[in-house]
Amino acid sequence: MGTVPGAGNNFGTRNIVASPSAVAPGGRLTVTVDGCNGGTMTSPAFGSATLTAIGNNVSRGIATVNSGTRPGADEIRVNCNGRTLTNPTAFTVIGGVLGGVGGSSSSGATAADMAIGGALVGAAVIGGGVYVLRRRHEKRI
Repeated sequence: MGTVPGAGNNFGTRNIVASPSAVAPGGRLTVTVDGCNGGTMTSPAFGSATLTAIGNNVSRGIATVNSGTRPGADEIRVNCNGRTLTNPTAFTVIGGVLGGVGGSSSSGATAADMAIGGALVGAAVIGGGVYVLRRRHEKRI
């Protein structure tokens, strides 16, 4: 956690808590700060957001992590009651995954997909041909 010089009495801005502690780009983050009666919070991951006093000398703010944020630990800097406090590792941006089978990261058809599809089409053509030829011979009897 970050500290404020000269705030050893614990009456100043302290304890920046981000929830969840790990968030994907585009995700929402709730930040709670003790010893704060409203102010602002900033981070390279989400820019600037407002902290609103919620009582008992605590403030809370909500921010959305930018979609282009790279994975890794990120800081939050708050400005409350004329004091600045920084938590250099307040939360971690995690890498997102693409949806699909098993969260695969490929896009489009792979060589295996093409081979399976080709085999299914071939089997359908052969099966349809056999059916038509057999029906043709049954009409002659």
